[in-house]
Amino acid sequence: MKRVQDKVILVTGGAMGMGQSHCELLAGQGAWVYVADMDDARGNAVAEGIRGSGGRADFVHLDVTRESDWNAAVSKIVERAGRIDVLVNNAGILVLKPVQDTTNEEWDRVFDVNVRGVFLGTRAVVPPMRQQGKGNIVNISSIYGLVGAPSASAYEASKGAVRLFTKSCAVDLAEFNIRVNSVHPGVIETPMTKDLLSTPEVRTAILGPTLLKRPAKPVEVSQVVLFLASDESSFVHGAEMVVDGGYTSV
Repeated sequence: MKRVQDKVILVTGGAMGMGQSHCELLAGQGAWVYVADMDDARGNAVAEGIRGSGGRADFVHLDVTRESDWNAAVSKIVERAGRIDVLVNNAGILVLKPVQDTTNEEWDRVFDVNVRGVFLGTRAVVPPMRQQGKGNIVNISSIYGLVGAPSASAYEASKGAVRLFTKSCAVDLAEFNIRVNSVHPGVIETPMTKDLLSTPEVRTAILGPTLLKRPAKPVEVSQVVLFLASDESSFVHGAEMVVDGGYTSV
């Protein structure tokens, strides 16, 4: 048996970067993955690639900031698959500006995607998870939900919110046998960070105190998501899993 054999898993922001990595690894370990994203072309391509490799995947259009999109996506998955075993709240955006230069619109947009999206998604999957008697929610936060850094006030505030939202949900949902945990990646090589990491001086500054002296590959974060999505983590609840190469150890 593979580690998430036959589990139905919804991954937001699944069309690229870490989300794509999560989808591919989970499907490779036996899950029926629903790739959720606003980018229909890329999302469908990820699902097609998984199917082409012998896995099981479908695409579902989802703007995580829209409650109607969440309701439609969850209804579609439950109607087709009969349940949702795991939700991976991965979708997120980044604005790199110091607080004094951050506009109201930028702040609101970051919170709409990074926090409201996680809230709406969690709320949307609770009814089917309660009905089936169990569930599992994995929220992608960041090391910037744990420590401070320059020029990222909106992003850091949003990821700190995800961290404590996770713990609150762990308290609220334990009685329904729904586990909730957060993952806190450090610097990852993704399309979001590609331009930043291409300049040596900026790369050094962003890596900061990372003890392993390199950014992570997306799959190194996905391996932790896989663990939390699997039954191997059956007693892990309300936890924060840090995947940062030692960044927060200093």
